[in-house]
Amino acid sequence: MTSVPSAPGPAKVMLTRVVLNQADIDRALTRIAHEILEANKGSQDLVLLGIPRRGYPLAVRLAAKIAAADPTVDASAIVGQLDVTMFRDDLSHQPTRPPYPTQLPRTGIDNKVVVLIDDVLYSGRTIRAALDAIIDLGRPRIVRLAVLIDRGHRELPIRADHVGKNLPTSSSEKVRVRLEETDSVDGVPDGAPVNEVVIEATA
Repeated sequence: MTSVPSAPGPAKVMLTRVVLNQADIDRALTRIAHEILEANKGSQDLVLLGIPRRGYPLAVRLAAKIAAADPTVDASAIVGQLDVTMFRDDLSHQPTRPPYPTQLPRTGIDNKVVVLIDDVLYSGRTIRAALDAIIDLGRPRIVRLAVLIDRGHRELPIRADHVGKNLPTSSSEKVRVRLEETDSVDGVPDGAPVNEVVIEATA
């Protein structure tokens, strides 16, 4: 008896929806910058640490906005990069990734108000790793968290202090933050800046 091969199922289609465009991202970062200054009652002892890859360029943009609001601030002097690769709890389950350099402002982080910057807050595990990394580097007076997107689905008791946009999603969806400093997108002419947040879902 000859078996009849089953008919292939319908092809899956990736649906992409833009939820923040370049202007939306800029407005969100402007608001976060003012919130940071208000929460800190000014710019004194402020340090912004971006988590690679996209948290760092967001931190640079935020530092520039803070400096624009407070001319006494040197944007380059308050921003740094915090790599969390070796502090993650999923190293045995993820492909090996090269670490990014950790770069602290010359004043360090001891007794500073450190604001961690990341693009998307999801399970909270990246931020837990960031807190471990900070403890290895010094003793800040306060640690706060600013994210462009909070998509929910937390696995750890971690909450952002400053959020660009709360974006309820299903666990099957993917949130992509595309920044001109780190990303290119098919179909966009070379040299054209890409700044957007999209949700991808399979239909």
